[in-house]
Amino acid sequence: MTKLQIKDLHVSVKGKQIVKGLNLTINQGEIHALMGPNGSGKSTLAQAIMGHPNYNIDSGDILIDGESIINLPVDKRAKKGLFLSFQYPAEVPGVSMMNFFRMAMNALNGAPKTIPEFRQIVKQKMEVLKVDESFAKRYLNEGFSGGEKKKSEILQMALLNPKIAILDETDSGLDIDALKTVSEGISSLAGPETGLLLITHYNRMLKYITPHFVHILVDGRIVKSGDSSLAMQLDEKGYENIIKEMTVSS
Repeated sequence: MTKLQIKDLHVSVKGKQIVKGLNLTINQGEIHALMGPNGSGKSTLAQAIMGHPNYNIDSGDILIDGESIINLPVDKRAKKGLFLSFQYPAEVPGVSMMNFFRMAMNALNGAPKTIPEFRQIVKQKMEVLKVDESFAKRYLNEGFSGGEKKKSEILQMALLNPKIAILDETDSGLDIDALKTVSEGISSLAGPETGLLLITHYNRMLKYITPHFVHILVDGRIVKSGDSSLAMQLDEKGYENIIKEMTVSS
């Protein structure tokens, strides 16, 4: 069973420290929700885990199955089983969805699939995720709506079959129908082989995906953890009231 461990992590961006001593462990098969207000460090953590060069690890460590990955490039981290779904997926004109997906799968797996094999796999995944087949004939995210871009990310996740997937505000910018479709797609991919870290501001996606653990991130630190009921408390009380209650109780 693959395990992602984040130990006393400190991360800075352009000289400003954003993540300030964060500890978190995610195992395959677990669903974790990381919630927090704007500027708390959620997206910074996601980028640091995947090795974005603009996010500097000042101290601490990130490990996969006990092995540090902080000096590994992004592609090596992906081969270890990590996946990141972006909050704002980039458009890549001229690159078809099918070509992009096939190149990504071949790079990750090392054993290239034949074109008929690959097309069959894509067709199966699109059926599971309820994505129209015409979707694959378009250029990567070009002219896509917010919901379509998020569907593209989840389809990519389904094809790459990561051991630990980090979904950075996948619910951002989605209308009610798109949120339901995308959330149900994510839920269909959850299981014993995949650990999920759902990064979000709100409880709305968690109405479709029930996390095993919920963590509140404030000012670069996890200040409280609990089960799915913690997300419901946040929805009712808001971050400020939860933080005040914690301060009084301590």
